[in-house]
Amino acid sequence: QAQLVESGGGLVPPGGSLTLSCVASGFTSDYYAIAWFRQAPGKEREPVSCLSNFDGFTTVADSMKGRFSISRDKAKNTVYLQMPSLKPEDTAVYHCASGGPCSNILTFRYESWGQGVQVNVSS
Repeated sequence: QAQLVESGGGLVPPGGSLTLSCVASGFTSDYYAIAWFRQAPGKEREPVSCLSNFDGFTTVADSMKGRFSISRDKAKNTVYLQMPSLKPEDTAVYHCASGGPCSNILTFRYESWGQGVQVNVSS
């Protein structure tokens, strides 16, 4: 069974940066994807970014393109979400999840997810 553990959340001022990490384990094949999504209080879950483990394909939600990016360290089984230039509206709980595919992040099939990390952007 897949297990995902996030880290790296915290409190930063507007314009600050954070890099979230997701350590993924328990997969029995290479055919899976890791996605980041976020959920703010009173709002629906919002996909953020996705990385396909098999071929490294990545995608970022349109509203965050040019600002957020996703990457991985295969040797460490870790997927990162780089978040520079943070805004107060980025405040949310960020989760990583396994499933797929990344070809359309809006229809990503969430199978397993981590406990989430809180990101607070405030002065």
